[in-house]
Amino acid sequence: MAVPAAGPRLVIFIDALMVKIRDGIVTNRAVYLAIGIDCDGAKQVLGLWVGPTTGESAKFWLSVLSEIRARGVADVCIVCCDGLTGLPDAISVVWPQAVVQLCVVHLIRASLRYASRKYWAPLSKDLRPVCTAPDEAAAAAALEEFAAAWGDRYPAIVKVWRAHWQEFIPFLAFPPEVRRVIYTTNLIESVNSRLRKVTRNRGQFPSEQAALKAQGGNRPCRRSRFTSKDESQPHDRHDHLHRRSDAPYGSRYRGSARRMRLPW
Repeated sequence: MAVPAAGPRLVIFIDALMVKIRDGIVTNRAVYLAIGIDCDGAKQVLGLWVGPTTGESAKFWLSVLSEIRARGVADVCIVCCDGLTGLPDAISVVWPQAVVQLCVVHLIRASLRYASRKYWAPLSKDLRPVCTAPDEAAAAAALEEFAAAWGDRYPAIVKVWRAHWQEFIPFLAFPPEVRRVIYTTNLIESVNSRLRKVTRNRGQFPSEQAALKAQGGNRPCRRSRFTSKDESQPHDRHDHLHRRSDAPYGSRYRGSARRMRLPW
């Protein structure tokens, strides 16, 4: 299921969830989901796709993102995603100028998999200075402190953070209002939670078409605007994307700067 998607997107969130589809035998198939925020600050589900094999695949994501580009999304500022191997490379092939922002929540979850549950709380506490650092230099210093404290017990956790460092740090260049939006794929996770509820109620689907139909593929795509909790507050946080010299987006969207209405 895909919808018209002409025009650039300031942020695109991508994620996949697993559903059971009966194709001779029942297998777990990935349903790929993309949500975009356009220059007017409206969010829109760009499409749902059922993958051809079990498990999430960066190769299939490449075909999905290429389709989105072919439908008119020629440029994207930021793509928020999980830590799937090969996914940042697929994104850079389709949108060379796009910044890949790794979901920090996914990164922390991936880190905790290497640790005993009884250490999850202190590990999360010691990782917090890395995630809330004012800039990249401070984050790097905080990571070194974390490595000094936990590196001997859990070297794999330190390795995970260093391996994904370049995809972790982009959000640190923005003020807190912007960080809260792009540091996680929670926006798309909220959609996935509704899709999982449908999946649990159905158990399994007889075909790909049935799976897409049950998850909204037969209904027009919703397009809605972000609003602040306090409607008296103007939506002027988008100016950060143009005013900050370390963010290249202003020159790419300067022509539409006045009409942008972003959620931050």
